[in-house]
Amino acid sequence: MSFALELQDVRKSFGQAEIIRGASLQVPAGQRFAIIGPNGAGKSTLFNLISGRFGISSGDIRLNGLSIANLAPYQINRRGLSRSFQITNIFHRLSVFENLRCAVLWSLGYRYSFWHRLNALRRVTDQAEQVLEEIGLKRRRDVIAGSLTYAEQRALEIGITIAGGAQVILLDEPTAGMSRSESDAAVELIRRVTKGKTLLMVEHDMSVVFGLADQIAVVVYGQVIACDTPHNIRNNLQVKEAYLGGHAHTGEPV
Repeated sequence: MSFALELQDVRKSFGQAEIIRGASLQVPAGQRFAIIGPNGAGKSTLFNLISGRFGISSGDIRLNGLSIANLAPYQINRRGLSRSFQITNIFHRLSVFENLRCAVLWSLGYRYSFWHRLNALRRVTDQAEQVLEEIGLKRRRDVIAGSLTYAEQRALEIGITIAGGAQVILLDEPTAGMSRSESDAAVELIRRVTKGKTLLMVEHDMSVVFGLADQIAVVVYGQVIACDTPHNIRNNLQVKEAYLGGHAHTGEPV
């Protein structure tokens, strides 16, 4: 089995405080993986380490077999990993299409330049149009992104995340703040746009986690205490005691 992502005894300290305490994880290529755990468990820190926002203190992180430990975020992105953020991260004053075109431009190595006419970059336009179709915002193509509904903005951010063609996608709480109907629609969108890709997500809504993930990793106090199928995680006594409690049976958000 090939692994898209591997964490090998990863540790991260901020001063005297050790936040990630020897986390190890293997994410098979093509699977949808969820990371869950109580508040303060280190989930977001782990995401930031994988995506290069923070440097690790020790251990190793490998993407498709090659170490990405302590690389800059753009270097990791160029190697095929892209992420979204817990707080919506879009260009509010640009149109939906312009947001996606910017994402494609950066993924292809274009930078700010007076020497390129954007409309002449056919490959960029076609790729942005394709993503626009995939995320279901084609009819909102020319709308200013800041005027979109919250759910539409989250969909746009997912579009920005996948626009560069990365095969490993990290989503940080993609359904946070959504109603149940919006969350259900977001799950279908995520399932559709990550088909054939590797997905790693942090999510607090257990109905989303158990409905979408092929495997679930449980993080408590900076360590992975369990990693298994949703069925086995539901019935893992250690997980129930440490985190899930009654939610393991009800599927209710926590």
